[in-house]
Amino acid sequence: MPIQTEEQLRAETLKDVAAKMLLAARTAPKARGNDNLKIAVATGDTLKQIADKMIEFGNRDGRAFFLRDAANVMKSEAVVLIATTIKTQGLNCALCGFDTCEAKDQHPKVPCVFNTNDLGIAIGSAVSVAADNRADNRVMFSIGFTVNEMRLMDANDLIIFGIPLSSSGKSPFFDRPAI
Repeated sequence: MPIQTEEQLRAETLKDVAAKMLLAARTAPKARGNDNLKIAVATGDTLKQIADKMIEFGNRDGRAFFLRDAANVMKSEAVVLIATTIKTQGLNCALCGFDTCEAKDQHPKVPCVFNTNDLGIAIGSAVSVAADNRADNRVMFSIGFTVNEMRLMDANDLIIFGIPLSSSGKSPFFDRPAI
């Protein structure tokens, strides 16, 4: 059997880590046991498409952090995508600012607080797997925004975050310029 170097195994190893992150996000606790998550991974040419669109948005909207984050995507082997749909939980808790879920439902783009809470717990579970496997990662709103605009996750009105994964001698996500 020939020797395989870390460089030869890197992409496949990060895909395996990404798959474990997807599982961790899926099995994370959710309000009332209602699973409103959409979970996926982007690799290969899709990463360039996402990065190119992020550059377009950054230049168009004057959001320099999109340009910085696009460079991070290009240094990644995979990007884990975790999203939630916006759907009330029937608790009438008023934490969203509306007295009842029925009143909140009249404003479909306003998220139920439990949707975003569940999303945060799922993201935390996923990045803990990345950390346990020593994969460099960072949670990025800009990736999620871009993926949502590109409709890559086949749904509307999602709140999406992207988590790029890298394995190199120096994390590309650590010493990033402040913007």
